[in-house]
Amino acid sequence: MKVYLDNAATTSIAKEVITEIQPYLSTYFGNPSSTHSFGRKTKNAIEISRKKIADFINADNSEIIFTSGGTEADNMAIRRAVIDLNVKRIITSKIEHHAVGHTAENLKDSHNIEVVYLTTDKKGNPSIEQLKELLKKDVKTLVSLMHANNEIGTLLPIEEVSLLCNKYENVYFHSDTVQTMGHYSFDVKKLKIDFLVCSAHKFHGPKGIGFLYVNKNLHLNPIITGGSQERNHRGGTENLYGIIGLAKAMELAFSDLENHQKHVEELKYYMKEELYKMDSRIIFNGETDPNKSLYTVLSVGFPKDICNSMLLFSLDIFGIAASGGSACSSGSTKGSHVLAELPFLENFQTVRFSLCRYNTIEEVDYTLDKIKSIVLKGK
Repeated sequence: MKVYLDNAATTSIAKEVITEIQPYLSTYFGNPSSTHSFGRKTKNAIEISRKKIADFINADNSEIIFTSGGTEADNMAIRRAVIDLNVKRIITSKIEHHAVGHTAENLKDSHNIEVVYLTTDKKGNPSIEQLKELLKKDVKTLVSLMHANNEIGTLLPIEEVSLLCNKYENVYFHSDTVQTMGHYSFDVKKLKIDFLVCSAHKFHGPKGIGFLYVNKNLHLNPIITGGSQERNHRGGTENLYGIIGLAKAMELAFSDLENHQKHVEELKYYMKEELYKMDSRIIFNGETDPNKSLYTVLSVGFPKDICNSMLLFSLDIFGIAASGGSACSSGSTKGSHVLAELPFLENFQTVRFSLCRYNTIEEVDYTLDKIKSIVLKGK
């Protein structure tokens, strides 16, 4: 049996998405910048997709900029905020994705930007009280806090942070929503956020495509020059089939979002309960309250006396895919920067199980059975 429980790293492409893309791989191949009928056909398809995506988050069409994914979108938002909006300070946390953390550090060195890290509690929640105090200082600031942590699932009170940032004229709010776009509803007009991001492959769309939402009141220069595509924001021939696939994946995600959430939540909390029955010393990283936790991610800390670093390898042998942390850091010799910020984990081996709407109770039971055999062997 093959079981895929690493959906926070990437998801399988939905069959409906593949079907939607196929004509644009063959029949409709024109360059969207061409003025003849071949180009007009594909340009029209892109703009229909843009409108569909914008409608899902209650944005204007002009506020959607297609990118290669979440990392580029994060980079575009943070770098243009510093260069074009004259931001002098970035407030973030040490458990952000490296697309945010490394970019902030790079700008600190290259543009003499002040970078301030909020403290996080043992569940990975950034200090809102500290943020309130920091924002009282009158300096142009970008607050960059991810909506949900990709490794431990901690969920930011995004509405509260947005309201706080909107109290100040010189404060912009960017949230890395890669793990939550397609899994939660967004209304950018109510949320009043300046930047949020999307990566299609996190919700059964194709890899290599995403978007940056930019509030229409902000005027940014291009991060990639050389063409007038994306309303002069990003030069280069558009990723036509990626854009078509992204729009279809969003359509599928939002078509039955409530039932998708319910299904995945039930799998997650069933798995949590069964793991706890195996050994009551097992811990769950991040906040596991349903209202404060990303419902697709279950980060499990196994006591090292019953589970060693070979757990992931053993699971793989049984055909089960899981993760020790972020896929973006899997090639690094360093451990997870997120887990390093959480106290008391030195005696635990962490495994991240991440679920999707296509996972089944049978797959979870199979995984639990194999974990039990590995854990009992370790006792």
